[in-house]
Amino acid sequence: AGRDATRAFASGDFTPAGLVDNVSGLSPPELLSIHSWLSFYSDNYEPVGKLVGRFYDENGAPTEALREAEAAIEEALKFQAQSEQKKQQFPPCNSEWSSAKGTRFWCSTQSGGVSRDWAGVPRKLYHPGSQGSRCVCVRSTGPPWGQPDSSQHSDRGDLDNPHLQQYDGCHPLAEQCILT
Repeated sequence: AGRDATRAFASGDFTPAGLVDNVSGLSPPELLSIHSWLSFYSDNYEPVGKLVGRFYDENGAPTEALREAEAAIEEALKFQAQSEQKKQQFPPCNSEWSSAKGTRFWCSTQSGGVSRDWAGVPRKLYHPGSQGSRCVCVRSTGPPWGQPDSSQHSDRGDLDNPHLQQYDGCHPLAEQCILT
């Protein structure tokens, strides 16, 4: 009581080192955790006061540190929304591995936990500045993501996205690939 433990709610570190009010340097998921806790408490409890310290001054007025923390949380929320939009455009593939059969990637209308009206084809998705790739399902018909239906597209969905690469040994339009 009477102590700001904001960082501990994000990090899970309830030791004396973690029970502090400094939220600088927290990752977007940690900031989203703080946002979730703030929403929980504001939805379920009546405030009875404000703790004087990093986020509120002796008059109960918000400090610059609070405004900075709120701005960081807003950025994390924007990042989350962009990530969700990318997941809708490029849902993760289903995959399985066995020593006998190798790796199998496949797409369905539910793969990656994203319900949609198209199955798609497996592709490697690369992120600029990153060396790794991940398997995603890619729409192979219609206009590219975010472009209105018009006759000005090549009816290849997102197959021409420059960050995508076809799996070697897989048919370009196969809904599943087996790599041995």
